[in-house]
Amino acid sequence: MIKFLDLQKVNQPYANQMAEVAARIIGSENYLQGESTHKFEKELSAYIGSSYAIGVGNGLDALRLILKGYIELGQLQEGDEIIVPANTYIATILAITSNGLKPVLAEPHPLTFNLDLEKLEGHITARTKAIMVVHLYGQACWGPEIEQLKTKYGLKIIEDNAQAIGAEWEGTKTGALGDAAAFSFYPTKNLGALGDAGAVATNDKKLASTIRALANYGSPEKNVHVYKGYNSRMDELQAAFLSLKLADLDKANQKRREIATTYIKHLSPTPLTVQSLPSQPQTHVWHLFVVLHPERDRLRRLLLDKGIETAIHYPTPPHWQPALSEYKHISLPITEKIHQQALSLPLHPELTKEEIEMVISGVKKLI
Repeated sequence: MIKFLDLQKVNQPYANQMAEVAARIIGSENYLQGESTHKFEKELSAYIGSSYAIGVGNGLDALRLILKGYIELGQLQEGDEIIVPANTYIATILAITSNGLKPVLAEPHPLTFNLDLEKLEGHITARTKAIMVVHLYGQACWGPEIEQLKTKYGLKIIEDNAQAIGAEWEGTKTGALGDAAAFSFYPTKNLGALGDAGAVATNDKKLASTIRALANYGSPEKNVHVYKGYNSRMDELQAAFLSLKLADLDKANQKRREIATTYIKHLSPTPLTVQSLPSQPQTHVWHLFVVLHPERDRLRRLLLDKGIETAIHYPTPPHWQPALSEYKHISLPITEKIHQQALSLPLHPELTKEEIEMVISGVKKLI
């Protein structure tokens, strides 16, 4: 059986170091907001190229805290509109609605699956205050159009960088392109913890300090609560594990690129729609390798019969979810097609050459 993602294999090279780290932290009796968290925050900000990084509980919290931070600073207010891709994971949109803001769902480009940058301006109204870009599947969603709209309309640009740590645009890493960025270190991510963890990155000192306080019960100092905050803190164990793995992230991402390049070479001449390969100055870190096929569910069953696991990211578009029923009437044909046809093939750094060949052979025989 070729697993879609073999987390045991991915984490095995770090097992001994993780055990040593865990023993040290257990013995320290300092499990939150300690040396390991501060160390990882510094390493992350240096890697991304941002002035500040704040470890938080998870990726959704990171997005929620960015928006809440802007609200507390008076730069957003209830009812403001945030443009967001319609084909993202629902967490991106929940971060907006949970802050009393209004998501404006924009269609993706049919080949990149990221926001169609040429059509963004058509969504801007007098209430638009920000664009939330999602670097979906690991591909940087950026271009001069975004920077022009930011300047023309005075918008904030917020990055959902949950899937693309290490990707770049013109030499700048995702997470340092916009005004603030959210990271997820869920175990399946390119940089994955052994539990939930997330982070915010920004160059804005006031925003960083506000978010740090909001994530700690609204408290910038012990027993002083300035905001009605949350409890969203990265723990010492996860921070230490992430530090170990961050050192190897570029190497792991390069292996992902090599696997994706092999897939593209052999699967592009087939009836599958393959996400377009980025050209310079953009890079892709291939968190997921997603293809489209009109008989996706049948293909998935047949591949499983051959011992090849796949996944679906994501089966139901957000505007069709019961939680967002107020958006069900909106017609989003490109988004709907992607969600109905998307199939994720196995792609992680521990895949062997033989397994990659088996996936390619299996797909080509069935389509």
